[in-house]
Amino acid sequence: MYQDLSDITSGKNPQRMSFERYVLSAYFEHILEYANIELLKMSNGRFALYRKQAVKGAKQQGLDLSVLDYETGIMRDIQSLSGGESFKAALSLALGLSSMIQSYAGGIHMDTMFIDEGFGTLDPDTLELAMETLVQLQSSGRLIGMISHVPELKTRIPAHLEVTRGDDGSTAKFVIN
Repeated sequence: MYQDLSDITSGKNPQRMSFERYVLSAYFEHILEYANIELLKMSNGRFALYRKQAVKGAKQQGLDLSVLDYETGIMRDIQSLSGGESFKAALSLALGLSSMIQSYAGGIHMDTMFIDEGFGTLDPDTLELAMETLVQLQSSGRLIGMISHVPELKTRIPAHLEVTRGDDGSTAKFVIN
């Protein structure tokens, strides 16, 4: 009896899902609900994220993602997204996690978010859409920090910290446009 319980909770079951992954997948579903609100906006209604349900292979299951492409009507692996599409999906997941934590925690507000790179993979239209999304987030009271090497962002962001590498180390200065 104890061995059966151990096998079931450790993932030796038809779903190949441990108890830990089962609990995490329940939270993950809520994150995806919030993330899809943002992703649908960022992708102009084209993409939505879903947790894979099918059991495939021998590895642990339950936390893998698929993306539904409403343009083609096909559910596909998340790894098939382009660089810009992956950036939108990752940003929407970060925003979804933030929203879910706030909804679960009651009085906790996560008003600061840092985004490290990813902007260089975006085409001009996608960059514009990502910037609009971030500006909307900022106007709702969030502080958005972006780390990027994309020159166009310097002109789009009114205040930024510019770090320059030198022979004797790096220097930093605030620039206000």
